[in-house]
Formats: sequence, structure tokens, C-alpha cells
Amino acid sequence: MRDVRRSRRLTREAAEAIAAQAFLFLAEESGRLGRFLADTGLDPDALRQGLSEPALLAAVLGHIRSDESSLLAFAANAGLAPEDVAAAEVELGGGSPWEST
Repeated sequence: MRDVRRSRRLTREAAEAIAAQAFLFLAEESGRLGRFLADTGLDPDALRQGLSEPALLAAVLGHIRSDESSLLAFAANAGLAPEDVAAAEVELGGGSPWEST
């Protein structure tokens, strides 16, 4: 298991920026966004209202991390290491610092 705490420490602002990029990544393809909505049970109105909430931002990152191919595609697209995505999720109050990526 990889200890995310060994990854570089992210500020809250950096974690929010990564989550915003992750949301845009989901929104680029209706299928990805549809899967996120289905998995979370959110409707588009609730999604719009919650986008500034850390819990929803963490859920976006957790959703991307739940699928390795999505995680790797997003990380490559954003110029990040997959571990940075995990660290951002933890900073926003989601995930576990002891989860493997």
C-alpha cells in the first residue's frame, strides 16, 4: 500500500484546482459525466449547487480514482501524478491517506 502522506503536500487551493480540472475532465464527455451522476445520485441542479463544496469536489476526485483508466487519463491530461489526485482528494476531506492508488 502506498502512503499518500509521503506525496507532496497540497494546499487547499491546489487541491480545489485539481478537483476543478477533474470536473472539467468529466464534463468533456457526456458518458463520463453521466456515470458520475449515476454513481452519486446527483441531478444536474444539485451538481451545479454543490461544485463549491469540498465534499463534492472530493467525490469528483474519488470517482476518477475509482477507475484506473480514468485516473491515468486525467492525470496525464492535467500533467499530474496519480498520487497528486489522491492527495487532493484527502486534502478536500475524502478518501483515506492510506489508500493505494
